[in-house]
Amino acid sequence: MDEATFWACVQNEVRPDRGAPELPSEALPADLVFMLISRVGLDETTVAEMSKEEAIARLQKYWTDGV
Repeated sequence: MDEATFWACVQNEVRPDRGAPELPSEALPADLVFMLISRVGLDETTVAEMSKEEAIARLQKYWTDGV
């Protein structure tokens, strides 16, 4: 960390980039992911490619049709 970054953090509460990935704005809630994998039987790759709307629709289909 350089000095400018340090002082920006100390004085202005600007957090430095620590290399941690940011969550997508539409990240799926963990309980939804768990249900899709454990109950519906989808694999992690399929779930990771779904939008939030697609994931909710798929879980609703499972609840209503059992598939």
